[in-house]
Amino acid sequence: MKFYIPKTPSCMMRFFSKYTWCFSRDVKEIYLTFDDGPTPEVTQFVLDELKKYNAKATFFCIGKNILNHPDVFKKIKNSKHTIGNHTHNHLNGWATKNKDYIDNFLQCEHIISKTLDKGTKPKLFRPPYGKIKKSQAKSILKKDYRIIMWDVLSADFDVSTSKEQCLRNVLNNTKNGSIIVFHDSVKASEKLKFVLPKVLKEFSEQGFVFKAI
Repeated sequence: MKFYIPKTPSCMMRFFSKYTWCFSRDVKEIYLTFDDGPTPEVTQFVLDELKKYNAKATFFCIGKNILNHPDVFKKIKNSKHTIGNHTHNHLNGWATKNKDYIDNFLQCEHIISKTLDKGTKPKLFRPPYGKIKKSQAKSILKKDYRIIMWDVLSADFDVSTSKEQCLRNVLNNTKNGSIIVFHDSVKASEKLKFVLPKVLKEFSEQGFVFKAI
């Protein structure tokens, strides 16, 4: 099993305070996010489930996947969800030279910007794997982006985690203002298709509203 923490420690959020980890704890709102799409086999499922609950979400898209699946990307946009930058090739910032990382980020920005109304640039960025150097983050923040992290990690990407554990990761750790990470990828699809409908149902019944960032 890979090492990760389903619930982000408050000390980490304070230490990396320039990143966005969650929103107001005073309001019953939840922020669902989906990384790594668009993916034909999975993204449409997500959009259909969100629609059932009039839920809005944020999709952190990979540039090359947008190019490969423009029709799926268009469906995200037309459904009025928020779109964010997730680099063009899903790069690990810790293992990538700064110039190469920023160039890849800008490549994704260019692709997304061309599809948005009046050339609007995406202003949300999530580093793949959550791994980004301080120098890389500084460059991206200077471009008026918000770096969006999370306080709840579903672990739908982990092949050694059961779908039941994935569900518990979300149900047990989510609270007002939580940003939850899912993945609309083939790798995560089995767990996502089990967990997402239950999360939407449970928190809707508790009176939460699902909002886009």
